[in-house]
Order: sequence, then C-alpha cells, then structure tokens
Amino acid sequence: MERKDWLGYRKVQAIERKMSIEQFFFYFLAAVAVVGSLVMVTRRQPLSAALSLVVVFVAFSGLYAMLSAPLLAILQILVYAGAIMALVIFVIMFLNVQKEHLPEEKDLVQRVSLGMLAIVPFFYFLSFGIQDLPYNEFSVVPDSFGHIEQVGRALFSAQFFLAFEIVSILLTVALVGVVVLAKRRI
Repeated sequence: MERKDWLGYRKVQAIERKMSIEQFFFYFLAAVAVVGSLVMVTRRQPLSAALSLVVVFVAFSGLYAMLSAPLLAILQILVYAGAIMALVIFVIMFLNVQKEHLPEEKDLVQRVSLGMLAIVPFFYFLSFGIQDLPYNEFSVVPDSFGHIEQVGRALFSAQFFLAFEIVSILLTVALVGVVVLAKRRI
C-alpha cells in the first residue's frame, strides 16, 4: 500500500530524487562552461579572457568524454586548449596591449544583469517548446564512435577534404595577418 503524507501526495522514494553521477558531472561541466564564457566576455584584460576560454575548452572536453568520444575530448585539450590558445596568448603578448589602450568599461554589472534578464524569457519559451517535442528513442551508437580510425576516415575522405584544406589556409592567412598588423605597430 502506498504511503501518503499529510497533504495526500505520494511519497517519492529517495532513489528517484537522487541525481546520478553522470547528471551531476554534466550539470557541473555545463555550469563551468557557462560561467567561464560569462567571465570571458566580461573581462577587460584580453589575457584573463583568453585564460577563461581555456577553462571553457576543458569543460567541453569533459562533456565530449561523457559522450563516449575520447578522441574529441583529447583533441579539444590538445588542439584548442593547447595549441590554439597558446597561439592566441602569444598574439596577445606580441601586441603588448596596455591598460590605457583598452576601452573604459562603465556599468559592467548593470549591462550583464540586463543581458541576463533579456535572455530569461527566451529560455522560458524554449523550455515549453522542448516539452512539446515528441519523445524519440535514440539509436545506440557503435563502440567505435568518436575513436581515431572512424574520425580519421571521415575527416580525410573526399567529402571533407576541401573543407579541411580551406580551414588550414584560413588559419595560415590569419596568422600572417596578425604578424603584419603587429609589425606595423612596432
């Protein structure tokens, strides 16, 4: 027989109220990514913004690991949090931005609060839209999902070859552009 409390509602078992360890880590990593992103866009100093972006990349890496995509998790750390951020920090140091060259930040707390307040209705309506979506069973991903061989075959296939080469050229042009702009200031 079901036990009812004094209001007549069914007692919820303690097991149903507990959060699983996967949910805890998901919410923790998601919160770290969101807070790190907010810190990144609200910092006046470019170096502290870049370092908070590293925190966001590490949180994304943890989320990829939770999705059983170990290669993407490792590449997120090595490529983005490692190589790309080292390049960004090098460019920041190379440009030698002084405090007097940075724009004044007035009413930062007020602007961030107003922005957060403007986003609340969006998430409110989004939550109702998500609840109205039909429930679909997700297909089980194969064991090789996100591993080196499968990602390598997809990346270097004819389908993505042109995009891969265009991105490499774009990164090279961006690096040359930064060096030319920095040399002009020196």
